[in-house]
Amino acid sequence: MWRSVSLRIRIYLILVCLVTITMGGGLVMVWYTYRMQHLLSHIVDRDVATFRAALTLENALANQKGFLTYFLLDGDPDWLRQLGEYRQIFRQRLDHVRLLVAAPEEKTALDTIESEYNAYIDIKDQVIEHYRRGNHSPADRLHKEVRDRFFSLLNRCEQFNDLTLQKMSDVRSRSRAEGGELRIIAVTVMGVALLLGIALAFVLVNQILRPLRMLASETRPEGGLAGSDNEVKALTQSVRGLMEDADQTQVALARSRENLLQAEKMALVGKLAAGMAHSIRNPLTSVKMRLFSVGRGHTLSKSQEEDFAVISEEIRHIDALVENFLEFSRPPKLKIQAISPSLVVDRTLQLLHHRIRSFGVTVKSERNGPIPQIQGDVEQLTEVLVNLVVNACEAMDGDGSILIREEAVDGKDGRVMILEVSDTGPGIPEPLLSKVFDPFFTTKEEGTGLGLSIVRRIVEEHGGSLEVRSREGSGATFTITLPVDPTAQNA
Repeated sequence: MWRSVSLRIRIYLILVCLVTITMGGGLVMVWYTYRMQHLLSHIVDRDVATFRAALTLENALANQKGFLTYFLLDGDPDWLRQLGEYRQIFRQRLDHVRLLVAAPEEKTALDTIESEYNAYIDIKDQVIEHYRRGNHSPADRLHKEVRDRFFSLLNRCEQFNDLTLQKMSDVRSRSRAEGGELRIIAVTVMGVALLLGIALAFVLVNQILRPLRMLASETRPEGGLAGSDNEVKALTQSVRGLMEDADQTQVALARSRENLLQAEKMALVGKLAAGMAHSIRNPLTSVKMRLFSVGRGHTLSKSQEEDFAVISEEIRHIDALVENFLEFSRPPKLKIQAISPSLVVDRTLQLLHHRIRSFGVTVKSERNGPIPQIQGDVEQLTEVLVNLVVNACEAMDGDGSILIREEAVDGKDGRVMILEVSDTGPGIPEPLLSKVFDPFFTTKEEGTGLGLSIVRRIVEEHGGSLEVRSREGSGATFTITLPVDPTAQNA
């Protein structure tokens, strides 16, 4: 039956359903706000009961005042009996109030009242005992403390009453405000939905259905729809529909080809990584063991100890490089922590000190103002800088300088850390700038083409970006942008 209905009628029916559902949802929202307001009123009623019970608690405490004085005046033990009854009443009402409260601050206030009341009656009992034994001097001193504790306890009860009143006021104000806002939103949504439905119907009829009918009439050989009232179905049978399908197929084929090439590259990385694991790690382990034996079996001078430490660090660095290469297609999980970018820079320069000197290159670092902390992986970010600095050294081939500049600036999405590595080398030809980050793209005879690709991946995993600026003959600048740790923006 649905197929026998024209496309125009179908759209109208869908629009009617859309508007009906939207307005129905708005009405449900309005009803829901009234219901929530009713529920909140019940909560306030419970707070009213709590307030009333708190008043009775305060009265029960006030009623205990004076009995001790009366007992001292005439020595009638009946005053002490009445005092005990009011104490029992106070504890009963305290337990009643405890059953009504739910907020942590209210429970804390009641615990404070109970604790101070216990201390109050203990001292009061001591006063009574002293008077019975005739010890008037200590009894008089404690009697003054009893009065002070009584007024302090009475003040605690009044503060609890004020807390209950404030809570009631806050709940009522918030419920009324939220209810009013939700009703305004609901009415606005219904009005907007109605207007959008009318606008959508106008667009469908005048800018879609009518042009489609005209186009279908022009593209059919018989010059008309031949009794069909479905414009979309007529167009799918036309030549223009076939051309559109062909274009979409070509785009999909190009994307599939690109994905296939990328998959082949990643598969090649996996094979290469497996080979390197056996070819490099075994001799590297042997070298580390020999170095350990040399370090323990010989007495080294201070200079030799420094060289020994640098060699050990370089071996560790090589091991880290192999690990990164092995996991290029299976990136390792970052060990995120709050770190200083300056620490990463200093660590990199210390690590590459002898290597930079062997290249004959000058490296300087520049820090503009205080550098805030970022959230990052020290090892991975050090690997980024190591790659960039070593690439710059190799590009300059023994003559030139490198400048590492650190700066914190305000970006579009908050404060960011800018780290620039600039060199005075030959630069990068403009046609190659768009390819330098592609896997396996390299201009070196013995390069793998993975270094800059890994660098960009590490930076992006830190939520940052990596860009390059260069002109042939004028050096190159790699700019790393990383978000600043929000907790350290004012550092």
